[in-house]
Amino acid sequence: MEIVKDKASGQKILEIQVRGKRGVGYCKSTSGAVFPFERMVTRNKPKPTDKLFPVDHKKQFNGILDKIGLKLDREGNRRTLYSLRHSYISFRLLEGADIYQVAKNCRTSVEMIEKHYAVHLKNRLDAAAINVRKARPKQPKAETLDLFEN
Repeated sequence: MEIVKDKASGQKILEIQVRGKRGVGYCKSTSGAVFPFERMVTRNKPKPTDKLFPVDHKKQFNGILDKIGLKLDREGNRRTLYSLRHSYISFRLLEGADIYQVAKNCRTSVEMIEKHYAVHLKNRLDAAAINVRKARPKQPKAETLDLFEN
């Protein structure tokens, strides 16, 4: 993981190398992830080979949620690390991010996002962009030839 300057926005973001079931890939954070990462680095002074979360990150996450009383959401569903992924994708879609770019960043398919996050996509549909009618090109009038001309 490294802090880089995003060329498009000019903001500092994290570029994260991810190892998963489909091999190694990269994803990019929002700018809001940089400051907490910098704090962790300052506090822990890790070596380049150290793990970001040396203790079981699932246990740490669940412990924090239990301690602050947020283990369950308002519908009574358990919050998990995976629910953070769901929140990230939902927020990006609601903010108008390109679904293809979100899918690439999350290492999933557009089809999977459409299937599981369709509730957030209906507001992204732009009827004006969908119902565009291009003006038909004007056909040049054919010249009439008088076949009976001498």
